[in-house]
Amino acid sequence: MVMFRRLLGDALRDARTRQGLTLRELSAGARVSLGYISEIERGQKEASSELLASLCAALDLPLSQVLSDVSTAAALEEAASAPTQLPTPQPAGQVVASAA
Repeated sequence: MVMFRRLLGDALRDARTRQGLTLRELSAGARVSLGYISEIERGQKEASSELLASLCAALDLPLSQVLSDVSTAAALEEAASAPTQLPTPQPAGQVVASAA
């Protein structure tokens, strides 16, 4: 099962580290406690829409971009965990046409 909060935390951490920001700097810019941001980045806490907007503003990222990144990551995880369809075995004695 895909965990939205883990994927959101990964996307936020990736954005923060790409910008070379520390948790402390993001905390000051977003006016959110460092510990809470850390828990969000680790997927341990859910971010409210207001908190997410504050983090995105501090990262100078559109909320839509962060959610798009999370959506893409979720789709990839879903595809990777989807069951593989195996071919249906043919009943014994039945001749199957070959392209050869």
